[in-house]
Amino acid sequence: MRAAPTILHLDMDAFFAAAEQAAKPSLRGKPVVVGGLGPRGVVATASYEARRFGVHSAMPMAQARRRAPNAAYLVPRFGFYRGISEQVMELLGRLSPLVEPLSLDEAFVDLEAGGVADDGESAREAGERLRRDILATTGLTGSVGLAGSKMLAKIASEEAKPDGLVLIEPGTERELLGPKSVRILPGVGPATGEHLRRAGMTTVSDLAEAGEDELVRLLGRAHGASLYLMAQGYDDRPVVAERDTKSVSVEDTFDVDLHDRVRIRIEVERLAERCVGRLRGSGHSGRTIVLKVRRFDFSTLTRSETLRGPTDDPVVVREAAGRLLEGVDTTGGVRLLGVGVSGLADYTQEDLFAQAAEAEAEAAGPVERSEEASPMEAAPEPAAPAERRWSPGHDVRHAVYGAGWVQGSGVGRVTVRFEQPGSAPGRVRTFLVDDPELEAGEPLPLVGVEPGLRPGLSLPPSP
Repeated sequence: MRAAPTILHLDMDAFFAAAEQAAKPSLRGKPVVVGGLGPRGVVATASYEARRFGVHSAMPMAQARRRAPNAAYLVPRFGFYRGISEQVMELLGRLSPLVEPLSLDEAFVDLEAGGVADDGESAREAGERLRRDILATTGLTGSVGLAGSKMLAKIASEEAKPDGLVLIEPGTERELLGPKSVRILPGVGPATGEHLRRAGMTTVSDLAEAGEDELVRLLGRAHGASLYLMAQGYDDRPVVAERDTKSVSVEDTFDVDLHDRVRIRIEVERLAERCVGRLRGSGHSGRTIVLKVRRFDFSTLTRSETLRGPTDDPVVVREAAGRLLEGVDTTGGVRLLGVGVSGLADYTQEDLFAQAAEAEAEAAGPVERSEEASPMEAAPEPAAPAERRWSPGHDVRHAVYGAGWVQGSGVGRVTVRFEQPGSAPGRVRTFLVDDPELEAGEPLPLVGVEPGLRPGLSLPPSP
């Protein structure tokens, strides 16, 4: 525990939803919900306007629609959010070499290690400067908590929401925590909270008064002892600059249970490709391939296969996932599939075998192509082009009207609102889904672009 509040916790305010509101002027000040839009989708983030209707993260999307039927429901744009997150993390890196990201929108910073703060006054000044820099760079707001420990800094940032700063002076921890609900402490979820409530403990002061022995009796040695220390306001965890990635995975929940074995196999292969893309993006390879299958009755099966060495080859991962699927009974239907890679390394053993094979091929000289194996004869007939899908919230660009975003689509039509960050709310137009002048677009920066203009493209006035 530190004698000065030099641990900072930053939490961006309703990050995904706020980014969408900043990018889409017509949504500012209105309820916005970001998440999976299918019947089994869940809320990723809700704007503060949507939260007034009781919508919150992890809520089933169907329930959110009942509570806020007039909200804007958008699918996530993770590439867009990741770009903003990188800008924010760069600003944090200017404060200190010790930055511990927790997610795209949340991180701890050790201000003392960066030499920018050694007491309450300098810590507050650094926190306020950070908030101003984030707003100027991204157009979004973040809440800052400052304290002598990570636990209290996170509690402070929650108290600061939205768009505020709260500093907890060291020495005031027990007084501050005492009257608060036990749920404010890390590791106390609904089940543990209910267990403590039945034992007559609803506030943090109740835990402190109960004593360590009683909490150990109720919750076990590890959990009970750590909870007692937190109830005293004690947390000596350091800010860790880098976290070792242990695994990379992707998964999809389907709106309707999958029964067709061929379709299930195709989905597994698609997930394997996505997983390898994420694996390569993190600069890793992996040795163990994991398949996750959640069946119609919510039972979840996990199967894994360990290779001779680490790989980031999509063919290898795809084939391994396919072999794992062969040993899984999918009778009755599948509601969720996932593919992951664990046992990560920062090199690829498969690359060594591939290089050796290439060297042998070069030494053997060119291979003559057989007349009987003509690629022209073996080429399959081209498949009919699939109908383009337009997801609500995604960026588009029209040859005449410029940049916009999808409001909705269906019955062969797509509705687009043409507006950009910094512009006034734009006009809405409807097109055929296969309109050749309409194409997927790239997100525009939230700040630093002249309103109404896109680099290389003029936006004509609406007739």
